[in-house]
Amino acid sequence: MGSETSGTLFVVATPIGNLGDLSPRAIDTLRSVDLIACEDTRRTGRLLAGLGLEKRLLSFHEHNEEARIDRLIGELAAGNDVALVSDAGTPLVSDPGYPLVRSALRQGHRVIAIPGASSVLAALVSSGLPPYPFTFLGYPPPKSGKRRNFFGRFAELGHTLVFFEAPHRILASLEDAEEILGERDAAVSRELTKMHEETLRGNLGEVRRQLEKRERIRGELVVVVGKAYG
Repeated sequence: MGSETSGTLFVVATPIGNLGDLSPRAIDTLRSVDLIACEDTRRTGRLLAGLGLEKRLLSFHEHNEEARIDRLIGELAAGNDVALVSDAGTPLVSDPGYPLVRSALRQGHRVIAIPGASSVLAALVSSGLPPYPFTFLGYPPPKSGKRRNFFGRFAELGHTLVFFEAPHRILASLEDAEEILGERDAAVSRELTKMHEETLRGNLGEVRRQLEKRERIRGELVVVVGKAYG
């Protein structure tokens, strides 16, 4: 699929759980490119195997991102088309890829997004909270002190906030959010698009207390927080 002069970088969204969310256009793109840069070659390999595809893969994750950029730009310069995928969802959204996209554009290569699943948008539109304007915060810092300072930076925005959190930090993170942001409406989604998908709704304290009752919290979580009351 690559041209003789310059390849194209395709930023391809992959499913966040339900394989039915992989679009026909994404499948065609993965079939056509010369190389796929992916976080985990084993995981992407299983996805491709399910599609009956066998492609050249290159690991591209947070620990080797900078080291891989020159090689991938070299592929584009040689006329090869490259697909960038993350383990799940849309690349660059709390996943590697931004420096690669910037470098590709600076070198004059085309960058095309192949849209698809996004846990940010799925959680936002099912939360029951105002969908716009909203600010996506990524992952809060793991340490409580830095996390509280982090939430404090966004306390005065006056609109919906969305952030990711890991199961082992969700209770502490919600407690810090409640203390810094104040009591606000919130929704916490887990296992989006999967068999055990659920969304807990209430205010920050209520959803935290619902989660506290769980023997174990599973799956990555997406937290949606409404604006301050009043």
